[in-house]
Amino acid sequence: MRPKRTAAALIAVALLATAGCSGRSGSETENSSSGDKVVADFGDLTGVCGDGDAAGSPTQGVTDSEITAGVFTDIGYSKNPEFVDAAKVFTSWCNAAGGINGRTITTEIHDSKVMAVRQKMVEACRTDFALVGGGAGLDGLGVKERLECTLPDFPAQISQQPNLGTDLQVIASQSTYAHYDPYNASRQWLTKEAYPESAGAIGIINGDSPVTKVLGDKAVESLNAMGAKVVYNQLYPVGGVTDWTPYAQAIKNSGVRGLIFIGEDGPLAKLEEKLTSMDYQLDWIDPTNNAFRPDYIELLGRSASFQNNIVDLGGVVPPQLADESPAMQQLQKLYEQYAPDAVISLPAIRAFSAWLLFAKAASACGSELTRTCVVDTAKKEAEWTGGGLHSPNDLSAKDPAPNCFNVMQATSEGWKAPEFGANEGLFRCGTPPYRYTGDYGEPMTLADVGKTMADVK
Repeated sequence: MRPKRTAAALIAVALLATAGCSGRSGSETENSSSGDKVVADFGDLTGVCGDGDAAGSPTQGVTDSEITAGVFTDIGYSKNPEFVDAAKVFTSWCNAAGGINGRTITTEIHDSKVMAVRQKMVEACRTDFALVGGGAGLDGLGVKERLECTLPDFPAQISQQPNLGTDLQVIASQSTYAHYDPYNASRQWLTKEAYPESAGAIGIINGDSPVTKVLGDKAVESLNAMGAKVVYNQLYPVGGVTDWTPYAQAIKNSGVRGLIFIGEDGPLAKLEEKLTSMDYQLDWIDPTNNAFRPDYIELLGRSASFQNNIVDLGGVVPPQLADESPAMQQLQKLYEQYAPDAVISLPAIRAFSAWLLFAKAASACGSELTRTCVVDTAKKEAEWTGGGLHSPNDLSAKDPAPNCFNVMQATSEGWKAPEFGANEGLFRCGTPPYRYTGDYGEPMTLADVGKTMADVK
C-alpha cells in the first residue's frame, strides 16, 4: 500500500502548488440609460453581459445562440468545487441579463482528477471556444495539446512552470509569474520592516516533490537577493511524516525566526503543534495562501494564537474586508443568490475575475466573436481589477511583474488584516519586483508546436 499512499500525497502537493476598491457596486441586472436593453454591471465594470443581436458561427464553440466555455477542475480528486461554483454563479448571473450580446454561455466541466489533464484537454479541443476560470494541479501536462488546437485560456490560477505565461493565455488576476517572485514584496516587508531580526534566520520546509521543489529553489534565490539568510532548508516526504518532533527540534536548534512552509497545511498544523508544545514561538510563519481558508484556523488549534501565520494574498480583496469593497459585497450577494452553500475562496475570486474579463472581451467582439478577437481584446486591459476584486494588473505586458500585495494574519478569532503599510486602498504597491536569474524553464509558444497567430481562428 505504500506506493499508492505516496502517489496520493504527491498529487495532493501538486494541487497545493496551484498558489483599490471599486467606485460603484451596480445591481445584479440593471436597465441601461439607452432604453429597454438589460445589462449586467459588476463593481466598476459596466455592461459586462446583456441582450443583443449577435449572429453567426464564426468559430468553434460559438453559434447564433450559444458560447461554449470549458472549465478545468480536479474536483474528482480534491472534492473542491470552487471553480465549478464560480462558473455557475457567473454564468447564471450573466445569462439572466441576456448572456453575451444575446448569446447564452454554456459550460463544459473538464474534471481532470489531477492525472487526466492531457485527456481532458483533448476533449476540450473538440468542443470549446475557450477555457475560462479553471485550473488543475498538473496543468503543465496539457499545454502542448491546447496550443496545437489554438484554444485560448483565461485561467483562475496556474500551478506548474510549463504552463506559466504560455501563448493564448490571459491571466486576469496573476498569482504566479514566469520570471518574477510573487512573494518578494511581502517577504521584504516581513524581513526588513515588520520583523527585521528574522532576516538572518529564515527556514524553509518543502515537500519532496518535483512540483514543489522548484518553488523552494526560487524562494532561496529571492531571499538571498534581498539580503535574508536561509539557515534551515529541509524537504519532507510527501508520503507522510509520522512524527514532526525532529523537524521542530531542528528548527529550534537552528534558531529559525521566520518559516516558509511549502506543502499541505495539515502537516504544517502538526509541525506548529510540536513547536508550540516546545514553547518555541517564531516571528512569523508563511503557510502560503493555500491555507487562506476558515478551516485552517480550526486546524491550527492553540497554535492560531501562539504562532504568527501570515499569508500574502497577492493583491486580492479578502471576503473578510467586504465592508471596504463594493465589488466584494456584490460578489457575496451573487453567491448568496446562485450558490448559497459555496465558499468564496481565493481561487474562486480569481476565477470570477477571469470570467468577467472573458465576458467583457467577448462582448466587445460582437458577432465576430473569434478566438483571435477575444484574446487580443482582453490583452488591451492595462489596469484590470476585476471590477475592484483585486489590485490592477497590466494584461498588455508580455512579461508581467507583480506590483501590489496584501496580507492576512491567522488569529484565534479568524483571519485579520495586520498593518503592513497599505498605500493604495487595501493594497501596498510599488515595491520593486525581483526577477529570477535561475533557469526555471520558459513558457511554451505557438511556434513550439508549429503554429502562428494566423492559425488562431
